[in-house]
Amino acid sequence: MSTAGPPQGARTAGLQAEGHPMPRSFWLDVLRHGLQVLVFCCLIAVFTSLIWPQAGYGVQLVHSMSIGMLIWAVIEFGRLLVPAEHCHRDPSRPGHGWPKGWRGVLLTLVGIAVGYVGGNRLAAALLGETVTYAPRDQVIGLAIAIVAGLVASFYFFTRGRQAALQASIAAAERDAAEARLMLLQSQLEPHMLFNTLANLRALIGVDPARAQHMLDRLDGYLRATLGASRAPQHPLGDEFDRLRDYLELMAVRMGPRLAYTLELPAALRDRPVPTLLLQPVVENAIRHGLEPCVAGGRIEVAARRDADALILSVHDSGAGFDPDAPPRVGHFGLAQVGERVASATGGQGHVDIQSQPGAGATVRIILPIT
Repeated sequence: MSTAGPPQGARTAGLQAEGHPMPRSFWLDVLRHGLQVLVFCCLIAVFTSLIWPQAGYGVQLVHSMSIGMLIWAVIEFGRLLVPAEHCHRDPSRPGHGWPKGWRGVLLTLVGIAVGYVGGNRLAAALLGETVTYAPRDQVIGLAIAIVAGLVASFYFFTRGRQAALQASIAAAERDAAEARLMLLQSQLEPHMLFNTLANLRALIGVDPARAQHMLDRLDGYLRATLGASRAPQHPLGDEFDRLRDYLELMAVRMGPRLAYTLELPAALRDRPVPTLLLQPVVENAIRHGLEPCVAGGRIEVAARRDADALILSVHDSGAGFDPDAPPRVGHFGLAQVGERVASATGGQGHVDIQSQPGAGATVRIILPIT
C-alpha cells in the first residue's frame, strides 16, 4: 500500500533484488503506512463489535488487526515484485509506487484473500479459539474484509498517484526554470559579446597588449559558458572563475568606472551549485546598476557559510531600484534566478533582494547545505 517511488530511473526490479539494502527513508515510509493501517483496524474493530457485541471489543480487535495487517503486508511488500515502470513513481522517494492498472487490482485481491484466510487463522491461534463460525457470519466477515481492503487500497492508490503527479509537476517546473534561464542567458550574452568585440577592434590598433589580455578573458569566459550550459551543477569555484573573466572583460570596456571584489573561501570552492547562478545577477548589476551611473561604481561578490546555509551575495553601488515595483525587462533575470533557486532546492532556498532607487542593490541567494 505504499505511495513511494524508486530513487533512481526506471529500475525494473526492487532494490533488494539487485542486492542493495533499502534506504532508511523506505522503512520510515513502511512504518508510517503500517501505523495508518493499525488505526484503520481499530476503527473496523469498533464497527464489528456492534455487529457481534457478544464477542467483545478485544476479540474483534485481534481479528481486525490480524486480517488487516496481513492484507497490508502482502500488498506493501508484494508491490516490490512489480517492475518499477508499471508503478506510479515519485523519483524523490525510495521503493516502488502503487502498481498501475490490472496489476494493482490483482495485488489488492490477492492481499485481501491471503489476509482474510491467514488473518482468521492467526487470530484463532492467538485467542485459542476452536469455535466454528456460522456461514452467515463468515460471509459478513469476508464482505467487511473486502470493503475495508478496497477502501484502504484506494486511499494508498490515490496518495501514490498524487505523489507521482506532484513529482512530475516539480520536474517540469525545474525544466521550465532552466529553459527560461537559458533564454535569459542567450539574451544577455550577445549584448556583452558585441560590445566586447567592438572594444577589441578599437584596442588592437592602440593597445595590443591590453587587447590580448581582453581576448584571453573572452576565451575563458566563452569556454566556461559552453561547459556550464551542458551540466545542471558545477563547483562554486568554477562559477567565481567565470565571473572573474566576465568582470575583467567589463573592466576593460568600462575602465575606471568599474571596480569589483570576489570573495570565496577555499573551503567552499568545491561546493556544488546550479550553473549560471550568479551570472545573471552580476550582469543585471552592471547593465542596470552601474552603467546608468556616470561615475560607475563597485560590485562585491561574496560567498560564506552560515550554519546549514550557503549564502551568496552580490552588492552593487549603482542606481538601485524598487524591489516592490512590478518587474521590468531589466530585472527579468532576478525573477528567473529566484524561480530556479526554489525549484533546484525543493523550496528550501530563496533569494533576498534589498535595494532602493539611488542607493545600490544587494541580492542574497540562500541555499541549503545538506
